Amino acid sequence: MGASVLVAAISSAFGVVLISATGYIAAMLRADPYIGDSETLAFVLSFLTLLLVGVAVYVASIVTANTFSTIVAGRTRRIALLRLIGASARSQRAEVGRQGLVVGGLGAFAGLVGGTVVAAAGVQVAGWMLDLGDVSYDVVRPELVIPAGIVALTTWAAAWAGSRRVLAVTPLQALGGSVEASHHAVMRRTGRNVAAVALFVAGGALLAAGIALGLLHPLGVVVAFFGGILSFTGLALGATLVMPPVLRLVGRLFGRSAQARLAAENALRYPERSSRMAIGVVMGVTLVMMFAVAIESAKAVFTATAGGRLPAELGAIMDAFAGIMMGLVAVSAVIAAVGLVNLLTIGVVQRRRELGLLRALGLSNAQVRRVVLLEAAHITIAALATGLVLGLAYGWAGAQSLLGSIPTSPDATGPASTLVVPALPLWPTVVVVVATAVLTLVAAVVPTRLATRVAPVEALAE
Repeated sequence: MGASVLVAAISSAFGVVLISATGYIAAMLRADPYIGDSETLAFVLSFLTLLLVGVAVYVASIVTANTFSTIVAGRTRRIALLRLIGASARSQRAEVGRQGLVVGGLGAFAGLVGGTVVAAAGVQVAGWMLDLGDVSYDVVRPELVIPAGIVALTTWAAAWAGSRRVLAVTPLQALGGSVEASHHAVMRRTGRNVAAVALFVAGGALLAAGIALGLLHPLGVVVAFFGGILSFTGLALGATLVMPPVLRLVGRLFGRSAQARLAAENALRYPERSSRMAIGVVMGVTLVMMFAVAIESAKAVFTATAGGRLPAELGAIMDAFAGIMMGLVAVSAVIAAVGLVNLLTIGVVQRRRELGLLRALGLSNAQVRRVVLLEAAHITIAALATGLVLGLAYGWAGAQSLLGSIPTSPDATGPASTLVVPALPLWPTVVVVVATAVLTLVAAVVPTRLATRVAPVEALAE
């Protein structure tokens, strides 16, 4: 549960730091004689804080739900044994829910304390560097409890959602081990699949409406935002439909060696497990690339509006804003990365019998480690490719819905519409690709060691 506590702590601390930063900036604005109490700036700051904290909690809830789903799959035999001696499925699910509440509470409290300490240090450093001695701001505030409470409740809800498969565990499964749903079982979940498709279609319709409205007014971005949330939720819910084809395509790039074929088959044999691992990375890459593409596309529009050359002051402001936003969004990507490392580690622990059988059949320790590494690379490459495509699409939709009503010609009069050409920024893309490669190596270090630590006979006896 350590990684789940860490995810909750990061989310809570992120919310605390953002609220403190927003409050401190508002205090700076109130102290400025030229700006004073600007309601517009206060609204923009509050909206950005709400948006970024909401995104972090959204990512954390999906990562936590996937973690608890994987943990419950590994406890199938234990749950079935308890069912044999009289325990009910609902009592077992309530136990998992209580664990989620404890995990969320511990993480939220740690994040509240850590975030408050970081915010206090940040206020002191900012006041010293900017010489803002006349700006007073009390860091310890009652509203800082809000993100911690939201994270705790969200973690509990995510654990409850992730434990839903407890209701389907039968006493006969006490003879087995970790049980993941097969490809055929996943395809038979018509209710979940229909809900995923419905959410995706509804979100796509809202995205299209936001883009169309953006040709008339910048408020189209609000409609597109909700469309993006709904459509991506549909993708996350239907990850077992989306990711297997991508995983199959990526698997062909690894060659036909025994280890490569084992890694590819492991990723496809249980699409639910692989999709849970991949969807967190997809979310992180999509978020980073979405903001990068939107900002780069906006720079292109403003450059065209200015007659082909962006003013240096505006360019510097947009670059600074892009850096700040990318840094803030990167927190959600870190949460997703923690989820991948945790799920891969849990998966290897739960597959000790399978890996022990491979070693008993003649695979060396190095070959087993290579299988685990290739499986991690398989999943992260598929997630990276999917995230890049989604980030480009969502980033363009955001830029188009926000800037579609801005005329590109400085001499244009009256209402005009702009077709925003999506711009793919070079350096953010390079950073995302390199970070994903490093994540693959880091995520595979602990599992590869665990995969060969236990003797084959001992692993088969479990």
